[in-house]
Amino acid sequence: MKLTTAGESHGKALVAIIEGLPAHLKIDKARADEELKLRQSGFGRGARQKIETDKVEILAGVRNGETLGSPVALCIYNRDYENWKTIMSDEPCDVSARTLTKVRPGHADLSGVLKYAQTDARNILERASARETAVRVASGSVFKSYLSALGIEIAGYVREVCGIKDEGRYTFDEIKGSRSRSLGMLNEEAEKSAEEKISALKAEGDTAGGVAEIRVRGLKSGFGSPMTYSDKLDARLARGLMSIQAVKGVEVGMGFGAASASGKEVHDEIFCDEKTRAFYRKTNRAGGIEGGMSNGEEIVLRVAMKPIPTLMKGLQTVDVSTKKSAVAASERSDVCAIFALEIIAEAAVAEVLAETVAERLGGDTMEEVKERYSRLP
Repeated sequence: MKLTTAGESHGKALVAIIEGLPAHLKIDKARADEELKLRQSGFGRGARQKIETDKVEILAGVRNGETLGSPVALCIYNRDYENWKTIMSDEPCDVSARTLTKVRPGHADLSGVLKYAQTDARNILERASARETAVRVASGSVFKSYLSALGIEIAGYVREVCGIKDEGRYTFDEIKGSRSRSLGMLNEEAEKSAEEKISALKAEGDTAGGVAEIRVRGLKSGFGSPMTYSDKLDARLARGLMSIQAVKGVEVGMGFGAASASGKEVHDEIFCDEKTRAFYRKTNRAGGIEGGMSNGEEIVLRVAMKPIPTLMKGLQTVDVSTKKSAVAASERSDVCAIFALEIIAEAAVAEVLAETVAERLGGDTMEEVKERYSRLP
């Protein structure tokens, strides 16, 4: 199974092609559109979210609500393209009106300009933009449908915003059943404090980051492999999450907390049920992954997002056209997008897990996939 995306932030559309899906997977377009709506939600979002009302269009690979076994093609049209078509056209056009040379710290602007021998950073930022994640969220809904057909569920919430933490310990059902559309935090007091912090940062022309937690329930043991380093499940999940724009860190289970604890405080002891003869653990500090493989417990992941690097009060930079000091350009942007990150992170996790499951189980139809999964211990 493989996902490929294309498209620019202010181009005609964002597109995705998913290869390797089995036939007879039921596709829920309404679910995809709802997740796209969630991605555009959240306290601290910018004006772009008022322009775009993202809806996915299925171009190929699905008939009568089910996959055919052929590649699935998805498309999200950019409504804002109407305001940019004279600048973003694939035909020769006058690009001078929106040239960006005052490169923004924290963005791909400068490194991209140097790498691809560009004079206009717009040729970099249009693809590097987090707008790309819209079509990944749409694709993620397809991967979630594949996983949920096997009883594998994904849920998440926001744990921290700009240093304000939700210290609660929540069950999977609590996370799944209660999602705020403000910031995605489960503790109301923490969320209110975070909103006040974001409002203060907005007034200062500044931005905020945060931490989201993703949980996975229902994945059986043995997915991933210790035999080849690139096949380790935690490595693959970390790569998927780190591919999201503005993400700077990923934790599995205790994560960095394990470094300051002793062995007996970290490792989960193993037991065997006398009646069922099934193995189990009373704790889950490993976060559901040991030795690069799922161990049957809930997978627990945390992903850290840096403050958005486009500040309304621009930082010091250099104009690449003159090599002189300048104030960084200010593109239309969010103050905080941590709620969106949680939605995007779920999609990234779903993609990795769907690929990993498909590699182990194979199958040309969903009936074959479900039968093979049911036979696993």
